[in-house]
Amino acid sequence: MAEHLHSGRQAEQLACDYLKKQGLKLIQRNFHCRRGEIDLIMQDGKTLVFIEVRYRRNAYHGSALESITGSKQSRIIITAQHYLMQSGWSDNCRFDAIAITATQPDQILWIRDAFQLN
Repeated sequence: MAEHLHSGRQAEQLACDYLKKQGLKLIQRNFHCRRGEIDLIMQDGKTLVFIEVRYRRNAYHGSALESITGSKQSRIIITAQHYLMQSGWSDNCRFDAIAITATQPDQILWIRDAFQLN
């Protein structure tokens, strides 16, 4: 794994590689719509997974997971709904989170079903 991460894009690549090794299939990176962005969209069996990758250089301002606020979750959910309408996906979906800290890039924290559609 990378000794030092210099950007969020590198963290997204590290997360994507990690999830592929766990058996997920990449569908799309950095899906954008007017309301927001989803870092990774992957497939886990018959489940479409919307993944938020959070990267922190350090924990001075809180952990990577703590940075996924309620408003951030709402933007991700709205963006996911837009993707679902556009793609026609009708099977299950979930929202996962990946947390990576620059000081420990080999310790990827993967939270399945990190938050729900309301």
